[in-house]
Amino acid sequence: KYQNNHMRGYDYGATSVFVGSMRDFNENTKVSHMFLEHYPEMTESQLEHTVKQAQQSWTILDTLIIHRIGNITPADTIVMVAVWAAHRGDAFDASRFIMEKLKSTVPFWKKESIADSRNNHWVTKNTNGYSQPQSRKLSDTSMKQ
Repeated sequence: KYQNNHMRGYDYGATSVFVGSMRDFNENTKVSHMFLEHYPEMTESQLEHTVKQAQQSWTILDTLIIHRIGNITPADTIVMVAVWAAHRGDAFDASRFIMEKLKSTVPFWKKESIADSRNNHWVTKNTNGYSQPQSRKLSDTSMKQ
């Protein structure tokens, strides 16, 4: 899809791609693997709705979302979000919006297996996308310039 969009013409001036991988920890607990589930009709409907919201807020030309399901181990790629636009601001902002919606509203269910334990649990909340306040300050500063 990237090659097709890149070769389509001169209106595609920016591509923003986010790739998310599984970490080996969550909230200070070592995780050995994870199982991701979804209900296809519900998930696909919510993904379509999320893309429509992004299209209403930013001038974007195309999107691609790939999200894995099933067994996943640390360092495996889980998700990819790509956004094509005429300008980088729209591409960056729309890809961030789509990724945050994926984490907060699109129905994917995660069951984590804790390392060195037989404990498994369903994840009830996702991280907010920032590791520390410093990251937020950096993004706030860069957006104002």
